[in-house]
Amino acid sequence: KRTLLPLHRSEVSAVVFPCRLAVQLPELRNVVLELLECIPPLLLLLLACGLDHTLFTMLSIIQKHSFVEYSFHSSHHLAVHVSGASLMAQLLRSTIGAFNTSSNTQMETSNLACLPQPQGMTRQQYVSSCLPMVMLVLLCLAQVYTYRLRRAIAAFYFPKREKSRVLYFYNKLLRQRQHFVQRQQRRLARRARQLPAPGRSVLEWCCQRWPRLRRWMRRRCTVCEAPETPRDRLCPVATCQALFCAVCW
Repeated sequence: KRTLLPLHRSEVSAVVFPCRLAVQLPELRNVVLELLECIPPLLLLLLACGLDHTLFTMLSIIQKHSFVEYSFHSSHHLAVHVSGASLMAQLLRSTIGAFNTSSNTQMETSNLACLPQPQGMTRQQYVSSCLPMVMLVLLCLAQVYTYRLRRAIAAFYFPKREKSRVLYFYNKLLRQRQHFVQRQQRRLARRARQLPAPGRSVLEWCCQRWPRLRRWMRRRCTVCEAPETPRDRLCPVATCQALFCAVCW
């Protein structure tokens, strides 16, 4: 409605425009709360990844510096020689000669089977672990735009309810604007009763003496504190000279 547009700066910050891509001020609180809820799982994920990397590093050091290899060699030879040609000599050679043995033993072993065999996570596995967390954050941001669809869906199924809602919203803005004007009038009257700031007159005198200084000393609107523009208006009262933007004027 022409009686409402354009909106004041204070009104723009309290209204959600569905076609804007940026997250607006009324939606920012819900986004911040949802992002804060993502901090505990994010810390848990970082703790798990850090613990995994620490354990892998420790086990790799143990595997590298605790390897021990054993080598054992032994040789055993037993030979009994009985000389002579008598019957006793022949009997001893046939009996004791059976104990003649010869053996060589060589054994090599290590503790490789007892050492840990750590396997570190690959980059793909790290990405797969962090991907759900990234999706959760993106869903928190995308939830803002899905909330905007609630009004459109409700308006499609309940057009009469949508009409009453728009009418209520319109009257609410009118009441807020009326209260806003009354509040600003009281604020300006209270400011007018106060003494002027010490440097106010000096600043005005300098701006009048050197008009180029106004380019560097931009004033603001008395009501909405918007930066000074060429379309701004000054109060015609000589003792006031307050600056107003076009909308507030």
